[in-house]
Amino acid sequence: MNRLMMRAAMAGGMLLSVFSGAALAGGGLDGVWRTEHGWHVKLYKCGGGYCGNVVGGTTMKDIHNPKPALRSRKVVGIRMIWGMRKSGSSYMGKLYNPKDGKVYSGYLKPLSANAVKLSGCILGGLICKSQTWKRIK
Repeated sequence: MNRLMMRAAMAGGMLLSVFSGAALAGGGLDGVWRTEHGWHVKLYKCGGGYCGNVVGGTTMKDIHNPKPALRSRKVVGIRMIWGMRKSGSSYMGKLYNPKDGKVYSGYLKPLSANAVKLSGCILGGLICKSQTWKRIK
């Protein structure tokens, strides 16, 4: 009986992983995600990869932008992710961080149909800061 239960549990686990993978593949990364700071970022397909624009959740201005002429613009509407192309189980591309006005190499890794991990890195990926985003749409 133990073998039968073990096989059933393994089969159930495999089915669960197949269905969670299918859910992510079906919905992909397209959608609106809430950052750990409460911002809303819309991820969408662009140029063979993914891009992301801030669409809500903040009233912050882009005060740290290296270009003085852009420091008075609102963060909502800014494209903060671009060129995210598939690389193994993640996506690699560029990230703009309005909190410091810098562009980073970044990784976007799907964790489930409703969660992704975003990492901004320096020194060729040796030092990274990450946060988990939750799907809201």
